[in-house]
Amino acid sequence: MSEHTQQADMQTVIQDLEDVVSQHPQNVIAHHQLGLVYRQVGRVDDAIRELEKALELDDQSVESLINLGAIYFDRGDVDKALALNEKALQVAPDMAEAHVNIGLIRQQQNRVDEAIASYTRATQIVPTLITGWINLTSAYTMKEEDAKAVEAARQAVVIDPDSAMARNNLAVALYFSGDYAESKKNMEKAREFGYSVDPRFVQALEEKLGS
Repeated sequence: MSEHTQQADMQTVIQDLEDVVSQHPQNVIAHHQLGLVYRQVGRVDDAIRELEKALELDDQSVESLINLGAIYFDRGDVDKALALNEKALQVAPDMAEAHVNIGLIRQQQNRVDEAIASYTRATQIVPTLITGWINLTSAYTMKEEDAKAVEAARQAVVIDPDSAMARNNLAVALYFSGDYAESKKNMEKAREFGYSVDPRFVQALEEKLGS
């Protein structure tokens, strides 16, 4: 499918959803879906408006809370992002995605122990949630808890052996734990799966291996 065709298809979807919200302004799902599509095509302000409308109609809409929080996180407004994800957890305490999002915010704020607690809770709720394990790896690496970082990274690779991000994280964790040969194997896998490995990491690894 060409890019032009994809754009035309998206415009059709937008027009259809706009028609629905125009005819049924109380339709929460339509406002939510329109917000997601607006975000997908880069109309972020319109996306915020529609998601906020969905929440105005139903302030218990967990998906709208999380998606609106993601937009604010991308914009750098972590306070709004945090508040929205915390609200989502008030509605649905076992929403693993919200725990991961809060972990990301806490990690960005350098509150790494809190980030680890959030990621850990997410993986307890959904053990196959790869983003939880990937982010947990990163947080443990920040704390220089290398054995735990390796363990979390291995869990991510078990869930998806073809994940370029998981392979790269495992390579980094193994490097810091001193297992340079295994680190190189996973670094090469990350490259194979399309990950743009940091050249500085490649150089450091080659120096350790005496290449």
